[in-house]
Amino acid sequence: MSMPFYVPPEQMMKEKADFARKGIARGRALIALQFADGIVLVAENPSNNLRKISEIYDRIAFAGVGKYNEFDQLRISGVRHADLVGYQFSRRDVEGRSLANQYAQIMGQAFTHESKPLEVEILIAEVGVDASKDRLFHITYDGTVVDESKSCILGGDTESISGRLQPTINPNASIAEAVRIATAALAGPDRTLTAPDLEVATLTRGDHRRCFSRVEDPAVEQFLQDK
Repeated sequence: MSMPFYVPPEQMMKEKADFARKGIARGRALIALQFADGIVLVAENPSNNLRKISEIYDRIAFAGVGKYNEFDQLRISGVRHADLVGYQFSRRDVEGRSLANQYAQIMGQAFTHESKPLEVEILIAEVGVDASKDRLFHITYDGTVVDESKSCILGGDTESISGRLQPTINPNASIAEAVRIATAALAGPDRTLTAPDLEVATLTRGDHRRCFSRVEDPAVEQFLQDK
C-alpha cells in the first residue's frame, strides 16, 4: 500500500495564494475614490456587456476583479442576502459591513478547504450621510477584509497604480476631477484611456433612497476633457 504524499500546510497555503494572486494580477484594475458628493468607482473595462461594478442595495455598490464568473456569483449572492435582510427587517439594516463579513467567510472557506481558491478580489462600497460615514471594504482572495480610507485599488499592478494615485487624491474633488484622477492612475504615463475603455459608476449622497448610478460614455468623455 503506497503512502499518500504529505504537503506541509504552509506550503499548500503559499501555493494557493500565489495561484490566486497571479490570476487576479492578469485582470484590469479598478479604483474607488471618495469625492465631494460620495464615492466614484472607475474600472478599466472595454466590454459593454460584462460589468465589474454593480448595485447591491440602496446605498451599497459591489465591484470585482479577476475571474468574471466567480465574482459575478458572489455579486448575485450579495444581492439575495441584502434583499432578504431588507425584507425581513428594515432597509436600514442592510449594511456594507455585514455584507463584507459574509463575503469574507465565503472566500476564506473556499481558500482554506477547496483545492482551487477564488481568483477574485472584491470591494463593497457604502456611501454615508456624510463623508465620515463612507465605507470601502476590500475583501481579498483569502477572505481578509481591509477597511480602506479615501481610496481603494483592486487588481492589476497595484503598487504602480497606488504610487500614481496617492499624491493626487482629493476627497473634496468634483466628480469630473475624481474621474480624471482615477483614469490617470489606471493609465500610467505610457497609455491613454478613453471613455469606451472605462466603466464608471457613482454612489451619490442625498435624500433619495437609491444612490447608485452609472456614468455613460458621453459624460465620462466630457469629464476627461474638462480641465
